[in-house]
Amino acid sequence: MDLHRPEAPEPYSLLPKTADFTVTSADLRNHEPMSRRHAAEGDETSPQLSWTGAPEGTKSFAVSCFDPDAPTPAGFWHWTVLNIPASVTELAADAGAEGGHNLPEGAFMVSADTGAKAWAGMAPPPGDRPHRYILAVHALDTEDLGLDNSASATVAAFTMLFHTIGRGTLTGTYQARED
Repeated sequence: MDLHRPEAPEPYSLLPKTADFTVTSADLRNHEPMSRRHAAEGDETSPQLSWTGAPEGTKSFAVSCFDPDAPTPAGFWHWTVLNIPASVTELAADAGAEGGHNLPEGAFMVSADTGAKAWAGMAPPPGDRPHRYILAVHALDTEDLGLDNSASATVAAFTMLFHTIGRGTLTGTYQARED
């Protein structure tokens, strides 16, 4: 099947402007290929993330990973973590492990588009171009979005929009190996 299609825009550039802050990772560099260990065909380990410079008034954080290049009309949500306390400025590698035992107290994951409440490793179709995986840290003006772990990633993203006062992103890429 020919998967040729236009490149989707960077999704956060289409949303209302918020304050910017810095997101870094010991596991990836911005706009560079991500390690196979984060992929579905690898260890399926979420990357380490750190952030600094969140705006004043931040009461909690949410973290998400979105692939706008998935061959669907709506992209693909790989990870969403909610209710991260404002005092937290890092998630360790494998924070996205099933069960949430590596998350800060009070934080929880909602279902990725795979259905798992965990990090869903990158899995672009073989032969497709490199996909972008946008890891976003959202600074929120509330400690609780009123959602629980039964929410979908899309509902979480919609709800966060109205409470996001700042956002930092880090984008990795990944392309499936052709065997």
